[in-house]
Amino acid sequence: MCTRVVYLGEGDRVLTARSMDWNADMGTNMWLFPRGMVRNGAAGANSLTWTSRYGSVVSAAYDVATTDGMNEKGLVASGLWLAESEYPATDDGRPRLSVAAWAQYFLDTFATVTEAVDAVSADDTFAIATSGVPGQDRDTTMHLALSDPTGDSAILEYLGGKLTVHHGRSYQVMTNSPPYDQQLAINTYWDEIGGTVMLPGTNRAADRYVRAGFYVNAIPQVEDRTIATAAVFGVIRNASVPYGITTPGQPNISSTRWRTVADHKDGRYFFDSVLSPSVIWVDLPKIDFSESMPTRKLDLTTNPSEIHGGDVSTLFEPAEPFAFANAG
Repeated sequence: MCTRVVYLGEGDRVLTARSMDWNADMGTNMWLFPRGMVRNGAAGANSLTWTSRYGSVVSAAYDVATTDGMNEKGLVASGLWLAESEYPATDDGRPRLSVAAWAQYFLDTFATVTEAVDAVSADDTFAIATSGVPGQDRDTTMHLALSDPTGDSAILEYLGGKLTVHHGRSYQVMTNSPPYDQQLAINTYWDEIGGTVMLPGTNRAADRYVRAGFYVNAIPQVEDRTIATAAVFGVIRNASVPYGITTPGQPNISSTRWRTVADHKDGRYFFDSVLSPSVIWVDLPKIDFSESMPTRKLDLTTNPSEIHGGDVSTLFEPAEPFAFANAG
């Protein structure tokens, strides 16, 4: 239901783009979180606790979950649906973290992908616990993608109750099902055919993976910010699902609701709603993320017509932080 790509341009121009495909309006707002926030993993009595080291800008789902965002060090976290996810048993003794807070934990805590991977691989710090999807009779099942200004990437999945990590610059593309090792196998087949001969054109996750993988490396690999951003937007729009599309019997194919593009080098985070004629963005270097600053919110749902295109860095208003969906 989503697609994520990492663009590796010349020099140190790295951008991460993702689409958010979903079967209902998610009421997405944007939030600015400062350093020094005391967090709780929202997973019952044995919840993980931490204090945020870095400030971040995020796009929230239902104002109960961080689904995408970038921190002030340029680390990007993107949560995508994975129906095959199986999270650990609730009685293994490890601190628990709601899947709704999974992306936020990494944005709060780490500056690079390597730091994040080393932390979760070395000491098995926590276990993810699922929570229900608001308004729907099903649990949330996601995998998580991380990327940073060096172009490094990691894909984190819970399969059979165990964490699987794919770590390296080569893991530029991710969609939904199947699990990531199978996505890589599918792409190997299409690499032999070649994208200039034929590309699969449906909205299925596997087909979107192939198209995104071909185009993100076919577009100009440049350092110029304007050209790189335009090219990456073209790739993620090519992998989007037209608004209003539903596929009977295939609930994993849903309309694209919004897209983001994160420029790791310049700290610019774009947000592109399919219901808006214009793209907006936040320039993180302009944001004061100090501990003395409040949480701030950009309301994109109450009066969306009032949000015009361009830099919205100064339009956020102080607000109480949302509570992560409880998985206890």
